[in-house]
Amino acid sequence: GQVIGVDMTPDMVHKARDNVSKRPDSEHVQFRLGEIEHLPVADNSADCIMSNCVINLSPDKAQVYREMYRILKEGGRIAISDVVNRPSMVLPEALKTAEALAC
Repeated sequence: GQVIGVDMTPDMVHKARDNVSKRPDSEHVQFRLGEIEHLPVADNSADCIMSNCVINLSPDKAQVYREMYRILKEGGRIAISDVVNRPSMVLPEALKTAEALAC
């Protein structure tokens, strides 16, 4: 399998490439410069997309989800971990269950 990491800053891409080059299995990992709204990944090519606290930074979330759909293979999966702080909002009890939070 292959792992593709995407970051919008050249410094982070360079750091990630440097870190992974020290591992014996690094030929399966690559890092690309790009933005979450315009992923540098081919259509219908990903089995799984993982996003860790990036979507909440995008001003165009609908475009982010269109990009995810574009690159996902049929039957692909998405795992999202974003932090949202909205102190004036109360999370409904139904969303606090393990079932609601399961990926």
